[in-house]
Amino acid sequence: MLTMPEEVLLLSLDDVTGRPLDLPAAALSLALSGAVLMELALRGRLDSDPDRLFVADPTPCGDALLDPVLERIAAAPEPQDSRWWMGQLAPGAPALRHALLDRLVARGVLREVMARRLLVLPDRRYPKADRAASAGARERLRAVILAGEMPEPRDSLMAGLCRATGLVALLLSEEEAQAALPRIAALAALEEMSRSLVAETRDRLASGH
Repeated sequence: MLTMPEEVLLLSLDDVTGRPLDLPAAALSLALSGAVLMELALRGRLDSDPDRLFVADPTPCGDALLDPVLERIAAAPEPQDSRWWMGQLAPGAPALRHALLDRLVARGVLREVMARRLLVLPDRRYPKADRAASAGARERLRAVILAGEMPEPRDSLMAGLCRATGLVALLLSEEEAQAALPRIAALAALEEMSRSLVAETRDRLASGH
């Protein structure tokens, strides 16, 4: 099963070309950072309330991308909320993205293609080699949003990620998205981390940071 950061990364790639979609860099960074926290929460390592994010279980997950974040939160001198941690982790999102790409290529979910544009500019693309794996998140979220299926915690968290970062347009047509706005908002409001991500992304994009 793909982790939440892996699912977010796959959603951010064009299905045909494998190139990154045109998303605000700040939004994608916060989405990946939020996805790491959410994955740790789903694994029972983190919990949160409106005022703080805290370690519920310090046992490492055995994941080289998740465990350093868990250690960092556990070592913090004072508790902070989810929104604060998303902002702290966002600068490391480009390195996280590259590590996730390498991982998904190694697992056969993506292919790495090196070429050149205009005969000079390097053009690295990541077409989706395993369509079933890469389509899983999209199909699951469409079912929850459009067909009214009962959401799992993962679905509510992903709905918040998509709403905050503009990824809804990658899941639904413009007409579908407009009709589903109340449903998406309700799903995103179910989890504290989703609410924090929506607020942090909105404020950062509004300020241009």
